This record gives sequence, structure tokens and C-alpha cells, in this order.
Amino acid sequence: MSGDGQANLTELWQQRWPGCPPVGYKLRGPYRDVWVRFHSLPDSKRYAEDESECTVVLERYNTVLDELFAGADVYVITPLWTTEAEVPRSQAVTGYWQSLLVEDDPDPAFRTYCHLFVARRPWRRGCIDDLLRDIADDKVAGVLITDTRLLRIHHPYDGGADVFLATSEERDRVRDRHADWLSVTPWVSDGVGSPSHSESSPPQVPG
Repeated sequence: MSGDGQANLTELWQQRWPGCPPVGYKLRGPYRDVWVRFHSLPDSKRYAEDESECTVVLERYNTVLDELFAGADVYVITPLWTTEAEVPRSQAVTGYWQSLLVEDDPDPAFRTYCHLFVARRPWRRGCIDDLLRDIADDKVAGVLITDTRLLRIHHPYDGGADVFLATSEERDRVRDRHADWLSVTPWVSDGVGSPSHSESSPPQVPG
């Protein structure tokens, strides 16, 4: 991504989602009125145990992604989590957008930085299934998929997806279409209550 591309995307983000960095778990607080959470498996089961359950997980991810982005280009925003402010030299610089300090601490060893990389691609059902599998297996965390105007955001995590719509009315329509995918304990995780600790903080960075 060129310098102009980085600056333009940052400006667009600040216009569309002011007061919040492009970090999935931080969006829920200020944008609760357009947020809905869908779970990936029946009974809010978190992890697939066989291929048939994995098929259900991918089907739910892709169904909502299709509703949001069919026929359009998307940005796939992938974070690299480190304790260093600099992007690791081993990391390819293609698509680099920006770096954020997401968890500060007086001890530098306990600070967490999020280095964001962006890829633009036409949305096609199944086109990021390998990435979605890794997310569902908790191998990758913090990915955002959004249209190129940043109007809608899909933030998959291990166990489900947080979805942010353009308006609260659109959120309600999407939520109602997939009411069976909401939490079995609505006050916890359907967009009207507090998420669990593991979904409210960055992933642990290996020492």
C-alpha cells in the first residue's frame, strides 16, 4: 500500500468510525447500536470437533459475508500482534497500513502493538475459507473484513463473528434473519450485554 493509500484509508476510517481504532474488540463499546454477534455453532458451542461442524462454521461466516459484500470488493485487514513498536523485518511489507499501541504498560515487555496489513480483493463466497478456518481454530485473531467505503465490518473470531452495520435498522434486519445464531444467553453476547474477557482484549503475544 502506498503512502497516499495508507493516509486515505486512515482518513476514511476516522470519518466512518471516529474515536475508535481499527481493532475488532474495541469497536463494540462505542458502536453497540449497530453491532450484532452471531455464534458459529448451535448452542453457542465454540469450537468445531469434526468436519461436519467445520462446514457449519464456514457456512455461517460466508452467509453473512455474502449478505454484506456480494458483488463488491472488500478489504481484508489482518493484524500482527507484537511487543515491539517496529514491524518485524521478517514480515512482508506488502499491504502494510499502520501500527497501533493497543495495550500500554510501564514495562515495555508487557506492551502490545497491532501492526495492520490490508489486502483488497473481490468478494467471492469461500475466497477466504483458509483464513476463516484459522480464525475458527484460534490460530489467527483480530481480522476485519469490510467494504471499501468502510460502511460495514465483519469481525470473525473463534466461536462467532461480531458484525457492524451501517445503521441500527440494518443491524436489526440482519440480526432477525439469523435469530437462531444468537447466543443462548442473550444478555451475554448478542449485542446487548458484556462479552467475555477473552473477547475483550488482544491475543497473548508469545514471549
